[in-house]
Amino acid sequence: MVLNPKVLSRFTLWRYSLSHSFISLNRLSGSVMPTIVGVTRLENLQELNCSDRAQRAHSWRRASQEFSQTYYSMSPSTSLSRNGCIGCCDCNPLPLHNHQYSTYANDSKDKHAMKKVLDGMPKFVKVVEVGPRDGLQNEKNIVPTPVKVELIYRLISSGLSVVEATSFVSPKWVPQIADAKDVMEAIKEVQGVRLPVLTPNLKGFEAAVGAGAKEVAVFASASESFSRSNINCSIDDSLARYREITLAAKKHAMPVRGYVSCVVGCPVEGSVLPSKVAYVAKELYDMGCFEISLGDTIGVGTPGTVVPMLEAVMSVVPAENLAVHFHDTYGQSLSNILVSLQMGIGVVDSSIAGLGGCPYAKGASGNVATEDVVYLLHGLGITTNVDFGKLLAAGDFICKHLGRQSGSKAAIALSKKVTANLSKL
Repeated sequence: MVLNPKVLSRFTLWRYSLSHSFISLNRLSGSVMPTIVGVTRLENLQELNCSDRAQRAHSWRRASQEFSQTYYSMSPSTSLSRNGCIGCCDCNPLPLHNHQYSTYANDSKDKHAMKKVLDGMPKFVKVVEVGPRDGLQNEKNIVPTPVKVELIYRLISSGLSVVEATSFVSPKWVPQIADAKDVMEAIKEVQGVRLPVLTPNLKGFEAAVGAGAKEVAVFASASESFSRSNINCSIDDSLARYREITLAAKKHAMPVRGYVSCVVGCPVEGSVLPSKVAYVAKELYDMGCFEISLGDTIGVGTPGTVVPMLEAVMSVVPAENLAVHFHDTYGQSLSNILVSLQMGIGVVDSSIAGLGGCPYAKGASGNVATEDVVYLLHGLGITTNVDFGKLLAAGDFICKHLGRQSGSKAAIALSKKVTANLSKL
């Protein structure tokens, strides 16, 4: 492929502005980008004043319209920010071309209608990334430790403030996490990001502390049958274990997060009563868990079952201490997240590329994809501090390693746009 030299020089200007925080083309375009990169260099734009940049940008837009149309329209609300930045997180797009799309209301009438619908929703939502642990634990083939570590660093670089790193359960039961200690060693210098690890008992907690963990998580079930099949004990016995962990954690001034599984349905018992979920959530909260994540482990929930469950739990645990964790088995995750937001929940668990499933819950598909959650949140005008472009790159990285397509509908749709546009070159 040979590009016109004038187009090529202008393309470097575009590539500079894109490289600030969006996906680099060479991760998505295969052999196309190495050819381009090999014959071009980035121009030193820092030496240009504002008027020079504006002039050159004007000519660049005419010459590289095909490139810009593809990438300006890639992100729902992160393609162009209020101040004209490409790829910035939590920004609203401004119209550049006839084919610019936006998932966020820009018209004043639309904004008024949106305000009525979104009133009461949180202005900021914390996205808890569970991919490196919950997402990879169900993989049949062992993922090498360096790949796991690279994934964690990529997720952190996207702006995610909480990334669940690994689990200290017995590798006999979950072989994928046999390298937990090595993973923790590789990320021990990371600052400013929470990296919780899962601990099923006091032995696991002590191993986590020894490996340098600064936050742990415990998991109980709202279903008696699932509790016995998953962790080989009753609900009350599991809660007794976790009291030991929370007491030990207090001595280390270590925060503990609690998970409740099967909050609307169980693969053994069927429907789960909201009162049972509320009971387990309150027990975890009372023993010291700062946040309780409510998980639809087999993904059977709909707004019709999620709303009464949340109402029951919120009557005993403050909304600000709750999170939701949905699997997308029946394609209901985003609708369930939306009603959760409307009820005041401000924390959402998700997994990059929709990775995941539960080894002990037959038929449970992956977690809701982080890319899809962020696409939704940004479209609602909700701040996440997540860079959507870097998030897509992280998903592309792990999917290429696993050798399969992403479970994120947003990622698939956007990658098709890129492929289609590059094929025109």
